[in-house]
Amino acid sequence: MRKLAPILLLAAISLRAQGPENVLVVVNDYSAVSKSIGEYYALRRRIPLQNICHINVATEETISRAQYDEMAFRIRAYLGSNHLRDQILYIVTTSGVPLRVSGKVGLDGDAASVDSELTLLYQAGSHPINGSIRNPFFGKKDAAFEHPAFPIYLVTRLTGYSFDDVKAIVDRALLAKNRGKFVVDLRSSSDEPGNDWLRSAALALPKERVIFDESDTVLYHLTDVIGYASWGSNDPHRKQRSLGFQWLPGAIATEFVSTNARTFSQPPSSWNIGSWNDNPKTMFFDSPQTLTADYLHDGATGASGSVDEPYLHLNPRPDFLLPAYYRGRNLAESYYLAIPALSWMTVVVGDPLCSLGKP
Repeated sequence: MRKLAPILLLAAISLRAQGPENVLVVVNDYSAVSKSIGEYYALRRRIPLQNICHINVATEETISRAQYDEMAFRIRAYLGSNHLRDQILYIVTTSGVPLRVSGKVGLDGDAASVDSELTLLYQAGSHPINGSIRNPFFGKKDAAFEHPAFPIYLVTRLTGYSFDDVKAIVDRALLAKNRGKFVVDLRSSSDEPGNDWLRSAALALPKERVIFDESDTVLYHLTDVIGYASWGSNDPHRKQRSLGFQWLPGAIATEFVSTNARTFSQPPSSWNIGSWNDNPKTMFFDSPQTLTADYLHDGATGASGSVDEPYLHLNPRPDFLLPAYYRGRNLAESYYLAIPALSWMTVVVGDPLCSLGKP
């Protein structure tokens, strides 16, 4: 019994390290919806009042680097003055907090998502803004996420087309259970890296829990979906904006798409996805591609996307994401295990504490 006590103590510490006290919620007081989301999430997850950081910044989705630096300074100062730097593991931004830092796009560019930049606030001083920075947590399947071993924050966003969409995301996260099917849909039977990662994801999950397709057929109208990975609108056979899935509470999605988090403004119901060569009518916010927010609006609890071109090798890896989530990692840790680079284009939407629990 004496030998077991330290193990039980470590287990208790590990569990305590993934609670509401480890979440910082960022609320933009210039945005009514940001304040409403912050209040609702804090109430539902019992986030301590001290863990709610109020800022006053522009509500536009795109801001300049100077505006971002001012916002980041305020959040870092709040963490320091409230002695939260090490206690906080997860930062949650909300609708109304800017989405994108403007700049040059490309592997050596300085454009990025706001959330991906905020992951680096734990580190003292500034970091290079051109290009991406290696994510130290990427691929660390067996490591506990803690400070200072991993000197970053895991940043997720509570957003959608409306406050009702966000409320539903939070409510579904609290109902998550480890059941349902993981849907893995390749765009062809070729051996390009993205397809290899999708195959590996399917092989890493229990066979009876996987729906796997590597034909030209796009999977629509499936039920009991708890996880989804595909090429999205980069599959030339995908013609419908909505998959028509019945998503279970806690369901997550990821896809290899360059601009799916370009905006969280809602398109008209008549809009449909297309290709870059299609009629200009298929463009919405300068892109014809799928939108992350559609998955959330249709019933998913979490999803990833990119504010601009991330390049395939820097997209979230489904072969890390889906197995980690299935095995009981929370949403934030599952996604960031799968994200190769920070100070980059990725946005993760969802409650960081959402977990399916152990299988």
